[in-house]
Amino acid sequence: AGGGVVSVIALFANLFFIFGAMASQGTVLTLPGIAGIVLTLGMAVDANVIIYERIREELRAGKTTLTAITDGFKNSYSAIIDGNVTTILTALVLAYFGLGPIKGFAVVLIIGILCSLFSAVLLTRLMIDWWTTTRGKTIRFSNKFSENVLANVNINWMGMRRYGYMISGALILLSAASFFLRGFDLSVDFKGGYSYNVQFERGVSVDAQQLRDELATVFGSSPVVKAVDTENTFNITTDYLIEDTDDKVQDRVIAKLHEGVNNIAGGTVPLETFKQTDAAGTHITSSNRVGATVADDIRDSSFYAGTFALLVIFLYLAIRFSQWKFSLGAVVALLHDAFITVGMFSLLYGLMPFSMEIDQAFVAAILTVIGYSVNDTVIVFDRIREFSSTYAGRTKEEIFNLAINSTLSRTIITSGTTLIVVLVLLVFGGATLKGFAFALMVGIFFGTYSSVFVASALVVDLIKEVKGKAEVKKKTFSKAASKA
Repeated sequence: AGGGVVSVIALFANLFFIFGAMASQGTVLTLPGIAGIVLTLGMAVDANVIIYERIREELRAGKTTLTAITDGFKNSYSAIIDGNVTTILTALVLAYFGLGPIKGFAVVLIIGILCSLFSAVLLTRLMIDWWTTTRGKTIRFSNKFSENVLANVNINWMGMRRYGYMISGALILLSAASFFLRGFDLSVDFKGGYSYNVQFERGVSVDAQQLRDELATVFGSSPVVKAVDTENTFNITTDYLIEDTDDKVQDRVIAKLHEGVNNIAGGTVPLETFKQTDAAGTHITSSNRVGATVADDIRDSSFYAGTFALLVIFLYLAIRFSQWKFSLGAVVALLHDAFITVGMFSLLYGLMPFSMEIDQAFVAAILTVIGYSVNDTVIVFDRIREFSSTYAGRTKEEIFNLAINSTLSRTIITSGTTLIVVLVLLVFGGATLKGFAFALMVGIFFGTYSSVFVASALVVDLIKEVKGKAEVKKKTFSKAASKA
């Protein structure tokens, strides 16, 4: 349909703006930065889906195409703004307090959200108006197959919330048990290790991925391998035997390193020559033991950033929805999603065919999950607030069910497109991307689930009645008048 073409053009323009802004600031794109872009693109797609779903609702109500477009954009702004403002406020807090991957993620996310708002709202509207008004052409936002899909869904979600509580409770208990019994597969970033610069002899062709795969076989876990500016030189950091206190432990680590390097070099590198920093041929140029300082820094910055981010989310939602129960539901859902995602990494490490290390990439994945979860929850909450005015007189359970059912199409489209992208990363990505992609898959799934069975379920159990937009405005006006 024509609306899909407009969305794709806006999405490519969004990417162009993001990379242009990053290039102008000299920002280096790292894995946390990629996480920020993934979340940004998800929210950009989500904004277009929200707009188009509202336009389709107006068309089903019998309005003309031009009127439906105008009303669809107008009625979708509240949900889009709430979702993006919540995310950008969180990103600002993370950028201020965060270090390393947290700061990198936040900076890219701030740039991405601003670009997304421009492309998804303004650029999309300009293209549609140009096509329909200036050119006088028609545009479609659905086809015969998708026109009424999920338009008349009537599922009693709130009637099933007790089952949701039981499932979430069981997963949280399982995760907590795994934390104490199995622990985590911590990376070098979090528990320290040994770092070596290895220079290969001229004529030996080797790349970082080839070296990483070979050393993973030798060490039993994948080391961090990075190319160094010096020709044919690589920095290799491993946590192999890091907890061993034997005096000869470094010799044993070097012996294992030599074994892997020698296999790539064709078996022509003597061990004694390899250990000499001034030797000719393939050899170690420098070495040192790496302390787990990154873990301390990230832990401290994560605590402050996370605490203030949750506080900002809580306050913003309390103001926007005029009831602190909505804020509590959203914050509990965020903690639920992060806790279960971390729990899956504790429960499944060593059982999956790829690394399940807790590293800086995992921190970026958790931040992405939190951003995705809060956006999904806010979209549902915004529709609940709208329907509380539209369907005054109905029970709170009916209003919540109507709101969730009306956003179901948007939820499936947004979650589905994001999960497809993440699945591609999981299947076709390199070794360093698979754990990151798996964390995103788990987090996005539970982020979608929690917006209904945690956030909405908690709110419906805590509140007596839902205050609609009109009631909130009336209350605000009354307070202002009394002060005057």
